[in-house]
Amino acid sequence: MTRRRDGLSRQAKLHTDLLRQMIRIRRFEEQCVELYSATKIRGFMHLCIGEEAVAAGVLHGLGPEDSVVSTYREHGHALARGVPMTAVMAEMYGRSTGCSRGRGGSMHLFDTAHRFFGGNAIVGGGLPVAAGLALADSMRGKPLVTACLFGDGAVAEGEFHETLNLAALWHLPVLFCCENNQYAMGTALRRSHAQTDLAMRAASYGMPAWPVDGMNAVAVAEATDRAVEAIRGGSGPCFLELRTYRFRAHSMYDPERYRDKAEVQRWKQHDPIPALAQRLLAEGSLTQDRLTELESEVDKEIAEAVSAAEAAPLEPAADLTRFVYSERT
Repeated sequence: MTRRRDGLSRQAKLHTDLLRQMIRIRRFEEQCVELYSATKIRGFMHLCIGEEAVAAGVLHGLGPEDSVVSTYREHGHALARGVPMTAVMAEMYGRSTGCSRGRGGSMHLFDTAHRFFGGNAIVGGGLPVAAGLALADSMRGKPLVTACLFGDGAVAEGEFHETLNLAALWHLPVLFCCENNQYAMGTALRRSHAQTDLAMRAASYGMPAWPVDGMNAVAVAEATDRAVEAIRGGSGPCFLELRTYRFRAHSMYDPERYRDKAEVQRWKQHDPIPALAQRLLAEGSLTQDRLTELESEVDKEIAEAVSAAEAAPLEPAADLTRFVYSERT
């Protein structure tokens, strides 16, 4: 096992990076809840608290030239992809320094520099976009992967079946990542799908598909590495069913009357952040002092992002029609 100069093995370094990323995502969203309650953030906001292992694990396995297409529950995906926290927080505030110039808000994060293509408000809307990006890479002969993240609710949409069929038919380099958090908004999976094994559904289109423990960041990262390697090798699309759970309601406006509180508490016992932290502490790859230091670093990053967002300007009214109409040359 290769060891770094700081004494950590590459594996321990990877696992510590996954933990740090999950802490960043969790603390960022917890801060957003406070800001939302203070009406500093407006509009719809969907949190991925509980699902951080998916964002950290999947995005860690992609290269900088690969493409990422996400959903409206995408804060964690954007942060794990490398979109600066200052740009994400400014977007939450609706400021012009945001990654979408303050025009998209929570549901429409977008950053071409990091090849992060949304943030899509329409359920399943990102699937055909991902196929298009992958088709373009394929036609240009580029050995790149497009990762498409979506929820279990998208599996009931026509875009899901149409896109998987075309991706398999055209041998497109797409990694389909289904964040199966058991509920499509307020409807339990078992109440809307006759076949709840979503990996099996995807496999019917002739692509490799397998379920993954979505509450385990290491398992997600390993599954992603395996799938990405296969896709880069010319296997065509792969499908990961990432079985996870969101600890909070569907959105900030959701009264959450469709889930039993005891069920939520059972899932919280599988919280991916303390699970990985305890594992690293037990094996000696992480000390309590270093964990405290990581948390302090994250808190500082969040404080700086909030400060920068509050100081950032709104877009001027004169730019209201900018990017709306094409300008004649």
